Formats: sequence, C-alpha cells, structure tokens
Amino acid sequence: MGKAKRAGAQRQVHKAPAGAFGSSSKSNPNPFEVKVNRQKFQILGRKTRHDVGLPGVSRARAIRKRTQTLLKEYKERNKSNVFTDKRFGEYNSNISLEEKMMKRFALEQQRHHEKKNIYNLNEDEELTHYGQSLADIEKHNDIVDSDSDTEERGTLSAELTASHFGGGVDKNTSQKEGEDGDKAKSRKELIEELIAKSKQEKRERQAQREDALELTEKLDQDWKEIQTLLSRKSQKSENKEKKEKPQPDAYDMMVRELGFEMKAQPSNRMKTEEELAKEEQERLRKLEAERLRRMLGKDEDETKKKPKHMSADDLNDGFILDKDDRRLLSYKDGKMNVEDVQEEQSREAGGEESDQKEDGNESEEEEGEDDSREDTEESDGSDSHSDLESNIESDEENEEPKSEQHQTPGGKLPCDNQKTQRAARAELPYVFTVPESYEELRSLLSGRSTEEQLLVVERIQKCNHPSLAVGNKAKLEKLFGFLLQYVGDLASDSAPDLKTIDKLVVQLYNLCQMFPESASDSIKFVLRDAMHEMEEMIETKGRALFPGLDVLIYLKITGLLFPTSDFWHPVVTPALMCMSQMLTKCPVLSLQDVIKGLFVCCLFLEYVSLSRRFIPELLNFLLGILYIATPNSKSQGSALVHPFRAHGKNSELLVVSDKADMATWQKGSLSLHWASRLSSMPTTEANHLRLSCLASCLTLLKHCVLMYSVLPSFHAIIRPHHALLTEHLVDCSLPQDLQELSRSILSEMESQKQHCRPLICEKSKPVPLKLFTPRLVKVLEFGRKQGSSKEEQERKRLIHKHKREFKGAVREIRKDNQFLARMQLSEIMERDAERKRKVKQLFNSLATQEGEWKALKRKKFKK
Repeated sequence: MGKAKRAGAQRQVHKAPAGAFGSSSKSNPNPFEVKVNRQKFQILGRKTRHDVGLPGVSRARAIRKRTQTLLKEYKERNKSNVFTDKRFGEYNSNISLEEKMMKRFALEQQRHHEKKNIYNLNEDEELTHYGQSLADIEKHNDIVDSDSDTEERGTLSAELTASHFGGGVDKNTSQKEGEDGDKAKSRKELIEELIAKSKQEKRERQAQREDALELTEKLDQDWKEIQTLLSRKSQKSENKEKKEKPQPDAYDMMVRELGFEMKAQPSNRMKTEEELAKEEQERLRKLEAERLRRMLGKDEDETKKKPKHMSADDLNDGFILDKDDRRLLSYKDGKMNVEDVQEEQSREAGGEESDQKEDGNESEEEEGEDDSREDTEESDGSDSHSDLESNIESDEENEEPKSEQHQTPGGKLPCDNQKTQRAARAELPYVFTVPESYEELRSLLSGRSTEEQLLVVERIQKCNHPSLAVGNKAKLEKLFGFLLQYVGDLASDSAPDLKTIDKLVVQLYNLCQMFPESASDSIKFVLRDAMHEMEEMIETKGRALFPGLDVLIYLKITGLLFPTSDFWHPVVTPALMCMSQMLTKCPVLSLQDVIKGLFVCCLFLEYVSLSRRFIPELLNFLLGILYIATPNSKSQGSALVHPFRAHGKNSELLVVSDKADMATWQKGSLSLHWASRLSSMPTTEANHLRLSCLASCLTLLKHCVLMYSVLPSFHAIIRPHHALLTEHLVDCSLPQDLQELSRSILSEMESQKQHCRPLICEKSKPVPLKLFTPRLVKVLEFGRKQGSSKEEQERKRLIHKHKREFKGAVREIRKDNQFLARMQLSEIMERDAERKRKVKQLFNSLATQEGEWKALKRKKFKK
C-alpha cells in the first residue's frame, strides 16, 4: 500500500506542471527540471501557491522575452532611420479604398494650393519703379556708364559709334561728300570734328543741369514760404500750449544745478605718521631758531646778504649774486696772470670758513644748547618786528656821526633790542629733549602754568617721535612713568592741582596708545605698591586707612586709559580688586573717609557701566552710608557688614540735627578737595558736607537700582536699602531735595517686577496601596501582522507590498544587466573569432605565395 501511495504521489507531481502551465509545457517533463518547495508544517485551511515550479522553463521564457525586447533595443540604440507610414487611412480598416483615395487627393490639392499662395504676388498687376516696369529692369538692357555724368547714361552717339567701330570712316559723311563733289576728309579732321561735337554736347548737358538745379532751388524756396503759412497756428492753440507747459519741479532743478557744478579736484595724498612727525619737528626747530635769534638780539636782516651797490637798473626783486666772479684781466711777460686769481679765490674760501667757525663758537658759548638747536633753518617770519625798524636808508651818506652812534647796525634802538631779548628769554622754548629722570621733568614743569606744562609735554613728544630716531621709543616709555609720578605728586600736595591733572590725562592717553605695554606695567606697579602698603598696615595695626588722593587719581586714570568692560584685563582686574579691598577693609572714621569711599563707588559704577557686573562691596558700602546717616534709634534691626559697626563712635557720623543748617543747605556736586583738607572746619560747613555726602549716596544708589534691576535676586539684594529709606522718609526734618530723591528711589524699587519665585517643595502624587487584582495580558495571535486598527493594517500591508515589488524590480534589473553583459561578451567573441579567421586566411594566402615563389626560384636554378 505504501508503494502504491508513493507512486500515485509521483504521478500527481508530474501531472501538476501540465495543468499549471497549460498546453505549452510538455506532457511528460523532465523530473530533474521540476522543483518542489517543501514546507515544514502543513496547516489546515491554508492555500499553498508555488509549491511546484519549473525553473528551466521560466528561465527560457524570460530569455526569449528579453531577446525580443531588450536585445532589439540594444541593437538599435545608435540607429535613427525609422520609416513611418504617414499615408492617410492606411491602417484604418473602417474606411473603404475609394474614400481613402478621395481623401488623399483632396489633401494633395490642399497642400499644393497652400504652397502656391505663399509666394503669390498678384502677377496680373504690373509693378513699376519710377515709372519703369520691373520686368524691363530685370532684363538689364540699360548699361550704366560710370564715366558720364549725364542723365542719359549708357547711350553713345551714332557718329561716335561709327567712327570707332565702323572702320574709321562715316558712311553718311562720305555719301554727302560724294554728292557735293568735294574732297573726302582725312581721319585727323574727322577726329577733331568728333571731339568738338562731344565737347559741345557736354556743354549743353552742363547748361541743362544748371538750369534744373536753379529751378529746384526756386521750388524749394517757394515751398518753404508756403509751408510757413500752412504750419502757422492760431493764437488760442499757442496760448494753450504755453499754459500746458509744466513747470520744472525741485528734482529737475537740482539735476540741472548738478550739471553745472564743478567736479571734484584730486587732492594730495594723506601723509604718514612719520612724515607728520618730521614736519612738526622741523617747524619747532625753525621757531626755536627764531627765538634764539631774538634772544641774542640779532637782526633778521643780518642773515640776508645785501648788495654793495644798488644799480639804477635793479629790479628790486631780492636777487643777489653769491659772489662777483669777475676778475681784471692782466698779463705778465706776455702771459695771462692766473696765479693771482687762484690766490684770491683761496683767500676768500679760507675767510668764509673762518667766519663760519667763529659764528659757531659764538653760538656755542652763548647758548650752550644741543647740536639740534644749532642746525636750525630760517623762520617763517612770524615775528619780523617791522614796527621797530628805522626809516633811515643806507644810501644817505651825509648824515651826522652823532645819529650813527645811537643806532645799531640792524637799524634798531638799544632799549627796544633789550625788550626783545627779554621777551625771547621769557618765551617757552620750542625744542626739548626727553628728560632722563623724574627730577629733570619736574624742573621743566614746576613753576609754569597749566597751559605751559601741557605745551612742554606736547613738544617733548613731537620733537622726539619714535619714527625720528632709534632711541626715542625707550625715552618716551620712561616719560609715561615720569608723568604718572608727577600726577601723583600734584595730587599729594596740600592744595591739589586737579585742573592740571585733568589736562595731563590727555598726554598720558596719547602715550598709552603709542606704548600700551609699558603703560600697563607702570599702572600695575603703582597699584601693587598701594596694595602692599595696605596689607602692611593691616598686619601692623589690624586695620587699614583709606589711601591718599594720588591712589584714587591713579584708579580714575586706569579707567580712562584701558577698557573696563572686558571679563578679564591685566590692568583693570587688579584695579577692581584694589577698590573692593578699600571698601571692605578700610573703616569709615571721618568725613574724609566718607568722601573717598563715595569716590571709589563712583569709580565702580564707571567701570561696570557697560558690563553691568554685580559688585556686592558697592551696595554694602552704600548701605553703611545710609546707616550712619540715620539715628541709631530708628535703624535698629539692620544687618551691617564690615567695615561698618552698628554701635560706636562713628555710627551716627552723617546725622544732622541742626534744622537751621538743613534749611541753608543747597544741593551740589561733592568736590575732591574735601578729601585732602584738614579735619578742622566750622560746624555749619561740616553739616552741609554731611548732607552733600548723603545726597551723593542716594544718587549712586539710584544708579545701582536702575542697573541691577534685571537681576533675578534684585528684591532680595535691595531689601535692606528699602528699609533704611523708609526710615529716612519718616523723618521729615531732612531737606526737601533729599526727600524727593528718596521717594524716586523707592518708586523705582517697587516698580521692578520680581523675576524669581520662592523655593517650594515639589508636589508629588500619593503612592497608591498595593492591590491584589489580576493583571490582564493580551494574547498574541501568531502568524498575523499585529495592528491597532484597519488603517494601520492596510498601511503595513502596502509597505510590505512595496518592499516586495522593489526587491522584484531590483532582481529583474540585475538579470537584464547580466543578459546584456552576455550579449556584449558574445559580440566580442564573434569579432575576435572573425578577426582570427581573417588573419589565418591571410597567413594561408601568404604561405601559398611564398611556396609558389620558391618553386619558381628553384626552377630557375635548375635551368
């Protein structure tokens, strides 16, 4: 039974392809070509497809299909000669043959008619040009003669034609002469007659042409006169045109004005820094030479050469010969005397050199200045002293000797000369050398006014610019340190000259721009010394005092010379640390300390105005100032930080109890002079100073409120200040200006929004109790695509289908490429085989020829 079942199964397998692929497949296929796709498990109710297949048959079918389609396209890839049958109705079986012929005939006639009408020029009408038919013109019967200017071009007279082309004798003339019985004319006479006739005809044609030109001009003139009459318009139309003319607007007028404006002229190039420095140095040298000349009492005319004799033919233009080279011609023993001339020239040259040496020695002895002052040029004529010149001329020879004794060679009086010398000595020199030490700089600047000190420093920089000499750079770098030390000395005096310090800051800034590294080193050295002194004082005494006014000026200069908005700067950052140490370690013991601390607070605000950096020391110091300005009974409960104390000698330093002093106080700026004055002062003045300090503190606090209002912790930072300000407002004894300032600060504080929220514990959900409820688990359906809805299942099905089709397309493209590769390989092999065959054939023919030639050669040798 088992064998019978197995045999039946085999028969069913063999019969399956015949039913599956139709009659095209063989009835008994090769069992080795049948492929059975076996399954691991048999599932009831599932329809199986492609369980049996014929890969050989399907492959052959695919190859045949590619041969009919893909191979045909491959062979015709470079061919474009495709014939298309465009006969009407050729492949339309619904139209009869007669209808096809009639329609084709109609289309042929229509096509022919359309082509003919394209170039149809209405040949029934005759076209003319200047009264002559175009058909006659196209025949080219009229031959143009370029030599003749007549209107009848191309025509020759009959006589001329007969004489040139008729044998040389005119038949008509010969016949007339024979009839008259006269003698025949010779050829020369005939030619002369022809020439005369041609000239006569030419003159006639010229006369006709002139007459035609005259008539044409006359007609043109008549036509112009008539045209003016025709083109004349009525007054109404002219008035309308005048009214309708638009007036030019502002833009048109501007365009016309720009058209007449002069174009810009090319200017000189801008000079470099070195050229400007050199020009400034030359200018100062000239001015210094002029000052020295006036100080020595020398006349300006002495440097200029004057002629010995004024000739009547002199043009008075200032032209003077350097020397008179003319020499008297002398002979000695029949030869020209040349030695005397050479001796005189050598004497003159030696005399000039000695004069120059004497002048140089005199200037060295009298002035003792540097070599740069000796080699000066003439001045620009800034001080010619024309009012001191005398009216006496040099050619007056009959003057008395007494008048000559009272006048100097320059024509000036002795008293005026002395005044000029005193003015020149008092005048500030124009050329300075860079001082080598601080004492030299102090000697140059001490005893002079502010403007003169600035002028001296400016001239030192201009005369010793780094581009003029090699060592000037190092000298000017030292000058910055000397100037900084000089500013400190001015600030340390009992009466500090703040105006001069303010002016010298400009020169310090210029030097800092030229030499930033040396300037930063000098500033850091000064700040380092101030910090060391403060630390030593803290170690010895346990507390530090506010530094002098010189250190405060140095801090102010630092903020002006260097950028303060950087996050970190090698000079500004140490300056900020120094100021913070002052506000935290220096206790407030007097009004001078209050003024210095407020000045440091001003510097802090200037430093952080751009970066808006938070400075806690600044707000702490302002809080302390407000505390010492409030009575202790009203300021209880306020927390203070060092260097302020809640109770003590100076806890009410700024409290003013005198109402009369409050009434007489006027708001104004707080001067730095108070920081250096002595502590002894009148009570009224001290009370006014206390109120000014309080006003400055409130102003600084207002700036801090406006600057730090963006911080999230603004309200927490400003809360102590708010409490003290409210205490101030309760006390109505303060001046009205201070009360208004306090109210404005409080309004600014209250108007700011609170950016941060207080910290609150996070609210968490309550933890539920454990329950013994069963957990439901979804049972998966194996073998199916899981989806939440029909749309999701449809989407997954389409994705799966797209992926399957994509794989099938890639597989087919790969098979097409393989098929084309096989075809190309077969073509290459066929070409190689054909080439080998032809080469073999050529070799055979050559071998045959070679054999025949050798056989013929052997026969010849045998003979």
